[in-house]
Amino acid sequence: ECVDSSPHLAEIPPTRPNFMGARASCFSRLCCCWISFPSPDPRPPRPPPTPAAAAAAAYLPCPGMDAETGPGTVTTEAHRPPQPRTPYADADRTLRALAAAAEGFGRRAIGGLHGALYHVTSLQDDGHGTLREACRAKEPLWIVFEVSGDIHLHTYLRVSSHKTIDGRGQRVRLTGKGLQLKDCHHVIVCNLQFEAGRGHDVDGIQIKPGSTNIWIDRCSLADYDDGLIDITRQSTDITVSRCHFARHDKTMLIGADPTHVDDRCIRVTIHHCFFDGTRQRHPRLRFGKVHLYNNYTRDWGIYAVCAGVEAQVAHFNALFQMLATGNTYLEIISF
Repeated sequence: ECVDSSPHLAEIPPTRPNFMGARASCFSRLCCCWISFPSPDPRPPRPPPTPAAAAAAAYLPCPGMDAETGPGTVTTEAHRPPQPRTPYADADRTLRALAAAAEGFGRRAIGGLHGALYHVTSLQDDGHGTLREACRAKEPLWIVFEVSGDIHLHTYLRVSSHKTIDGRGQRVRLTGKGLQLKDCHHVIVCNLQFEAGRGHDVDGIQIKPGSTNIWIDRCSLADYDDGLIDITRQSTDITVSRCHFARHDKTMLIGADPTHVDDRCIRVTIHHCFFDGTRQRHPRLRFGKVHLYNNYTRDWGIYAVCAGVEAQVAHFNALFQMLATGNTYLEIISF
């Protein structure tokens, strides 16, 4: 049973905007919106580090990264050039610091933080050293790749609980089918490509039923027969961040159908995502609560954001642009 103990959207702390854009009010069923350029920074101070952050600090750095200085050679402090702070300056300094970097409703996702390191050495669909072998293991694992290339999946790749699929440092593309996060908890998926998924009900990432504490970060998704990311059937506490969506129709569905009232417990954050010419569902929402900020939607075909039955949305600093007409504006469909 999915129990919703969450606050109303009005109680969600606002989040840091970092570009000029349209801004819309929170709404339920009906929405009102306005345009403001630029938007002020309403974000309160960041909360204290979670236990995951403290645990992550104890791990070794990423391959090719120095524990103290990050990429590059070691220099003295006096001669160190000033470096701009990137969004993941801390998360990418050490391998497992990623587990403490999520924002929004999926911020508690730790993935395989406390598990062993698993090295993917084969691009085959199954067998020793494959991604599938790692994902079906029962124990927590932090999965990294020793190879780049395409993994053609013949069936959905089922991901079990407490897994981090960490594609940083390689270029790994999943084709044919996608990931299925079914009744699992604490999963992080980072820096993967999803493309050309074929078959009935085949999504790039399918999250259902009852999955919790999920973070999808820095992934590229395009050209699937159904959705790119679908979140349904009481799956909750999920963040989708810094992802690129392209060459697709029904991009992201949140909430199964207009009669599935148990989806009222769904809570999803979507931030810093680029919906690049995708036609609709950025996202489409039923029942749940969705927090969107700093997203860029360009050249949609039918609609941008669609809020359906009992949907609650907090929407901040969204840029909507139609390059063909040169117009930049906000479009929200409400029921």
